[in-house]
Amino acid sequence: MTIAITGATGQLGRIVIEQLKAVVPADQIVALVRSPEKAADLGVEARAFDYDAPETLVPALAGVDKLLLISGSDLGKRVAQHTAVIAAAKEAGVGFIAYTSLLHADTNTLSLAPEHVGTEQALAASGIPHTLLRNGWYTENYTMSLPAAVQHNALIGSAGEGRISSASRADYAAAAVAVLSTEGHGGKTYELSGDSDYSLSELAAEVSKQTGKDIPYVNLPEADYTAALVQAGLPEGFAAALASFDVEASKGALYDKGKTLSDLIGRPTTPLSEVVAAALS
Repeated sequence: MTIAITGATGQLGRIVIEQLKAVVPADQIVALVRSPEKAADLGVEARAFDYDAPETLVPALAGVDKLLLISGSDLGKRVAQHTAVIAAAKEAGVGFIAYTSLLHADTNTLSLAPEHVGTEQALAASGIPHTLLRNGWYTENYTMSLPAAVQHNALIGSAGEGRISSASRADYAAAAVAVLSTEGHGGKTYELSGDSDYSLSELAAEVSKQTGKDIPYVNLPEADYTAALVQAGLPEGFAAALASFDVEASKGALYDKGKTLSDLIGRPTTPLSEVVAAALS
């Protein structure tokens, strides 16, 4: 049994491989990466695999039984890239694909959703047995900005009092590992989210509690939040996308009350306080 992971040197991919090595022999794991030299520390075989170099795809998937397709980071190009991977997997004889999609992708109002839906449709058309891991928001998407929030004495955003049911990358990685290392998941769609939810005001309160400083949440109009992110050094397009995600969060796009993730991984999802503590350490 050979299990391959795309984007293996990314933030999620590295955690998946680390966790997978605890339950599967390392010689049965393949890291599919654009630059194999960057995967030298993973302790598994690394193969060149570049979405934009189609000639690398089929050879890299030779002998692979199960594939975790971690969604790419090139917004706007992902359907074409993912479809090429799926076609290569079919040509190479891959028997199963797990794909990291988006929570409630078919109804989600985030601008990210259509590319995930397009990939889900490509998987369905391929005929390859597959599982959809519809990941909710990563708690780290918010906690990565906490050091700056503490420095500037405010957490800013445009999410209002929207409820966010996020989980840690390690939680979502554990779900992928469960699906890859056990049987019976083919044809299933898992809507994955944290056990509890919070608003950004509550996140700011947790930061205040842990730092002993008064860190309020300041809700901004979408345009103002975009401008603040640009001023912080983000490209304008990416800043606008992040601000739009917050606005949709204010309408419930990142909320889910299911416990599918904790059921799948066999433990509660990581508490917000723990992820905050890690970000502030």
